[in-house]
Amino acid sequence: MTTLKEICRGLPLNPLPENRGRRNGIPHAPVRTPNLTAQEKKLALRNALRYFPPDIQKKLVLEFAEELRLYGHIYMYRFCPDIEMRAYPIEDYPCKTKSAAAIMLMIMNNLDPSVAQFPQELVTYGGNGQVFSNWAQFWLAMQYLSEMTEEQTLVMYSGHPLGLFPSHRYAPRLVITNGMVIPNYSSRDEYEKMFALGVTMYGQMTAGSYCYIGPQGIVHGTVLTVLNAGRRYLKAEDLSGKVFVTSGLGGMSGAQAKAAVIAGCVGIIAEVDEAALMKRYKQGWLMEISNNLDHCIARLRYGLLKDISSYPRSDFECESILLDARKNKIALSLGYHGNVVDLWERLAYELDTTGELLADLGSDQTSCHNPFSGGYYPVQLGFEEAKQLLSTNPGKFRTLVQESLRRQVAAINRLTDKGMFFWDYGNAFLLEAQRAGADVEKKGANKTEFRYPSYVQHIMGDIFSLGFGPFRWVCTSGDPQDLATTDSIAMSVLEDSIRRGVSTSVKQQYHDNIRWIREAGRHSLVVGSQARILYSDQRGRVSIAIAINRAIAEGRIKFSVTRERCHHIASGDDGKEVSSQQKTNAACLIHGNTFPFLLDMAVQNFVGDAFRGATWVALHNGGGVGWGEVINGGFGLVLDGSTEAEERAKMMLSWDVSNGVARRCWSGNGYAYETICQAMRDNAALKVTLPQKVVDENILEQALRS
Repeated sequence: MTTLKEICRGLPLNPLPENRGRRNGIPHAPVRTPNLTAQEKKLALRNALRYFPPDIQKKLVLEFAEELRLYGHIYMYRFCPDIEMRAYPIEDYPCKTKSAAAIMLMIMNNLDPSVAQFPQELVTYGGNGQVFSNWAQFWLAMQYLSEMTEEQTLVMYSGHPLGLFPSHRYAPRLVITNGMVIPNYSSRDEYEKMFALGVTMYGQMTAGSYCYIGPQGIVHGTVLTVLNAGRRYLKAEDLSGKVFVTSGLGGMSGAQAKAAVIAGCVGIIAEVDEAALMKRYKQGWLMEISNNLDHCIARLRYGLLKDISSYPRSDFECESILLDARKNKIALSLGYHGNVVDLWERLAYELDTTGELLADLGSDQTSCHNPFSGGYYPVQLGFEEAKQLLSTNPGKFRTLVQESLRRQVAAINRLTDKGMFFWDYGNAFLLEAQRAGADVEKKGANKTEFRYPSYVQHIMGDIFSLGFGPFRWVCTSGDPQDLATTDSIAMSVLEDSIRRGVSTSVKQQYHDNIRWIREAGRHSLVVGSQARILYSDQRGRVSIAIAINRAIAEGRIKFSVTRERCHHIASGDDGKEVSSQQKTNAACLIHGNTFPFLLDMAVQNFVGDAFRGATWVALHNGGGVGWGEVINGGFGLVLDGSTEAEERAKMMLSWDVSNGVARRCWSGNGYAYETICQAMRDNAALKVTLPQKVVDENILEQALRS
């Protein structure tokens, strides 16, 4: 069993770890179909071998070629560490700075099998939300973090650890960019190819930034969404007896079952993958499960399903459970093991034959941003059959998915015509349904408007406008008591804010969040790290942060608490940045731009220049070659003769150059290799990942032929 200390030593090359391949007993990512040419396959192998010295390339290239052939991507399974992957207490990590240890904790939490959707493929959620692109990147990142000081920043380019760069103690210890691609090349097909080549990756919102805390992160948002949908569309403060129908129990969508119960309604969630369904049941997030729609009405007579040791055999069970729960106003989460299209069509059938509308609220959380690579499965095929078709005939799979989307929308439309309220949950469901030819366009509106609203604009928009949005914290001690203490602190802060006086709208949201904290503790929502999520406005989140910080200082909380802001918020930042005008004499201006094909470099320059002292920074779509063809970042630096300006110039301009040189070095440029090596000799705080050359090109041909 590998230890944390061993992981921090870097890639294990002498001896190489045993290649155990894909592990049994855990879910795996669907096979990708990037459709690489012969030359592109060689490039993918060459790119992967950059992490390894020539003396072991001949051994590794064969298995990398096999992974590319079998799975459409080189994950480097040999280097999947033999360690219990979880968020260890922060003091267990051998680091020079607690900030780096906290980052390592979050990385391992995102790869924890109880948290991650496909842990061995480094996918946290959403079907393709990567933490890293391959396991070599994991080892290198952990090594860099263990060596990092408070005067360095680790730079991550779409999973690739570019290296440690000099910065300062007030700068970020880590800057990450993922999937930065020039707009005109940012298509789904191009992405699949670039991911297979190992040059970019899809980080979702929180997987690629190591901030995912398990489904709890979306439980809270779903609770608030369902509560506010009930208020707005059903005119109901109490959702007892109301039915919420949706789909998805895999990654973030797995939160929906628990959210329905906390909101007080009946939630029916369809899931085609039995492993995902059972995982949520065993975690206590699902109360009941069934695999047969015909069971429900019979269960109206015989009561709720209690034993899942074998699926029930009588007819009409799911509707029976639904009707029983509606009649007695039971808060219930029912997992249907089957395709959501079948569920929607059965509900439409019940409406047509009995006149009874069984659903009040509806949505969808399949990974429709990734519908043709395992994010959405067609109703015409069983799960295993569909997975096989995905790898053998992706064109046919796409056709069936689009047909399935049309059927799903048709059933939803029949229910909404009679009073059910449906919304898009930001997963591209309506967009993909429109592309499939489904009837989702809003009559009399332009083609970009849909007949169903987006939850952001129509349900949560007013909440965001009040300044409310989600933020998270993780107790790095791993002690549940620390989490309980932070829960108590957060609840006290919100209650105190209400006592001091807030508007009616703000008070409602504070009450919802106080309810959330109380319910969260009772519903075993922690999966992985000891973490919590909460919505609050500026006053609330600042006050909570101060109160938690003081509790750490007083010893009421054992170790540090990390704070992260979710991307799901009205603005791109938590607060407003105040700029000031600097008076200078004989000021001199320096400008800089970056023009890469992949956009990591431009974005990293923009961010890195900002915290290293640039007077201003800019980021643009377009330039001399036109809109959509380039992204460029620029800066301005005022030199006014002061000592401070000199220090800013040294730090910022060094970064601005070495970032680009390191990127070009990694792409294989010999001059850049020499230049960055000299820069590292000149500055011991600079440590860059250097590429290994493929000395024997013949091994690429041999690997692909075999």
